[in-house]
Amino acid sequence: MRPIRLPIALLIFSLGLAASALAEDGYRLWLRYEPIADASLAKSYRSAIGSIEAVATSDTAKIALAELERGLEGLLGGELKRTGATLLVGTGDAKHIAKLKLDLSGLGEEGYLLTRHKKNLVIAANTDQGVLYGVFAFLRQLQTQRPLENLHVETSPKVDHRLLNHWDNLTRTVERSMAGASIFNWFDLPYYVEPYYHDYARACASVGINGTVLTNVNSNATVLRPQFLEKVAALADTFRPYGIQVYLTARFSAPVEIGGLETADPLDPAVIEWWTDKINEIYTYVPDFGGFVVKANSEGQPGPQSYGRDHAEGANLLARALAPHGGFVMWRAFVYDFEIKEDRHKQAYTEFTQLDGQFEPNVSIQTKNGAIDFMPREPFHPLFGATPETPHTLELQITQEYMGGDIHLVYLAPMWEETLEADTFARGAGSTVAKVVDGSVFGHELTAIAGVANIGNERNWTGHPMGASNWYAFGRLAWDHQLSSQEIADEWTRMTFGNAPDVVATIEEMLLESHQTVVDYSMPLGLHHIMYPGHHYGPGPWHDQGRPDWTSTYYHNASEDGIGFDRTATGSDALGQYAPEVVEKWGTPESIEDKYLLWFHHLDWDYEMKSGKTLWNELCLTYQSGVDRVAEMGQQWDSLQGSIDAQRHARVAALLKRQLEDAKFYKDACLAYFHTFSQRPYPAGVNAPEYPLEHYKNFELYHVPGHPGEQW
Repeated sequence: MRPIRLPIALLIFSLGLAASALAEDGYRLWLRYEPIADASLAKSYRSAIGSIEAVATSDTAKIALAELERGLEGLLGGELKRTGATLLVGTGDAKHIAKLKLDLSGLGEEGYLLTRHKKNLVIAANTDQGVLYGVFAFLRQLQTQRPLENLHVETSPKVDHRLLNHWDNLTRTVERSMAGASIFNWFDLPYYVEPYYHDYARACASVGINGTVLTNVNSNATVLRPQFLEKVAALADTFRPYGIQVYLTARFSAPVEIGGLETADPLDPAVIEWWTDKINEIYTYVPDFGGFVVKANSEGQPGPQSYGRDHAEGANLLARALAPHGGFVMWRAFVYDFEIKEDRHKQAYTEFTQLDGQFEPNVSIQTKNGAIDFMPREPFHPLFGATPETPHTLELQITQEYMGGDIHLVYLAPMWEETLEADTFARGAGSTVAKVVDGSVFGHELTAIAGVANIGNERNWTGHPMGASNWYAFGRLAWDHQLSSQEIADEWTRMTFGNAPDVVATIEEMLLESHQTVVDYSMPLGLHHIMYPGHHYGPGPWHDQGRPDWTSTYYHNASEDGIGFDRTATGSDALGQYAPEVVEKWGTPESIEDKYLLWFHHLDWDYEMKSGKTLWNELCLTYQSGVDRVAEMGQQWDSLQGSIDAQRHARVAALLKRQLEDAKFYKDACLAYFHTFSQRPYPAGVNAPEYPLEHYKNFELYHVPGHPGEQW
């Protein structure tokens, strides 16, 4: 086939995208392709690019070329003029790329090369999928106004499977919903495929996400029925050209609930046959089905332990049936039993380390970043590095379940970076969580990372206009965990709000400080799980009803003699699950970082902190600093009025006002409660709670992020 040259017929995959150009409502996310205002820079780009030479035979290649034209037309205006320079786009076996004799051997199936070859610019890869990723990366260079003179970017993903986990129900409600209802319209599928599904896939592909789990971890067996598998197939067909595989959650009791069996015992021959047949059936609908995420024997979900079997026996049942098709199982490590009188922090480690080596090769333990449950800050999970024979899928939460939902501005990349860079010492210094997950520490070939999505049917996808930064950051870190949160924030800001220096500097500062800010006004100094029960929005440090490990008092242990959870050898000894080097660092209040202090230590209110202040004073001042920082963010954002479109500016301004009120309420409620034990005066610089404790304890929050009537 002859190479295609501009003009290329533009493929319009989404009516919604075209309509969104009429208003700056956030629908376009970071793929806005607004004209480059600097005329000199735009001219230099046009001169450098000239014309496009490419071959497009597959659907993926056609999407890549359409994206390239769309981006260049938006950024540079109109068609490119034919010049001596040419942008060469394609795979290594295309004639116009092959003649360049580029070394693409290290790029794998998804990597790409952006480079200069004499007068030409080149986007090259081994596959059309790599070309698509390369096109998005090239357009990112232009969106962020980077020079093309010495362009050379050679990259491939460090983790093979990079997935969004949607906690979406078949009824279109979303567990921990933060941005409206589910984007998946099951009722209309497969007869009607929403145009925005293409835009969802396009956004995911632009940051290298290559998988999506369509259903909630608290799963429903109905999705495994043929009537729903044909709906799953319609989504898979839509997403496939963008390089995205679909996955499902498997309800362990499905053989009983929809299969008519009397048991779901993983060793029962009839159960094995049922799952084998069901998985074979799934692949007739979706030939490239990725596999299952499974939540079993956790928080009421069925699992193998109901039949006296262990997690390995349960996971292997599914893994053996998936193996002939190339699928794999992500078996969640989020398991704990309140009947077991053991620190919840310890239970997953206890359960899974004793099973290391018993899992099939296509099983990965899906492990949260910390051992409790997506708290605003947690030390890294002790399971990372503790199972040399079993790989781990790192599970991160993009949605802000414990951090204000789609109301609060919280950029999560610094928190994820903290986890990824944490050293497990599993094979000596430098055995970071990132290197455990990417397989380099133990030589695992199965590598995966998952993010619990913050996406809903809100017009701007994530509710808060800043929430998309976390979707973007997850994809970028999943591709390359060595990227810094600052670099990612810079990219996203420029692509989303433009390249004006004051806009970029102000928004980057807000983003980079926002995570520490929410920690400070909610659960500082290692405090955790002190949120309101049920919806998890707002404070509830007094909560002490029901099963202990779902209360707040279980974790903060506030009393007249101090506060904090003793997880050293004198307490639960959860610290003992880490490597000796970590134990040495975190084993004493003097050596541990303040950010983890009360996670591992119970200390007197008058304990002298590194700052020289008492623990009580430090706690109060930290809460106050969080509130003050939210107020400063509001002022920073106000300073950008006129530099940002009115619609998005107004929405963020309104949300920051509510965040400030929420931060004050969080601070006041917690300090009023903890003061009943400390009985110390509030230090200078701290605003005392506005009301007595009973006001905060009796205050009912009815309007919180989440679907009305959702049962938590």
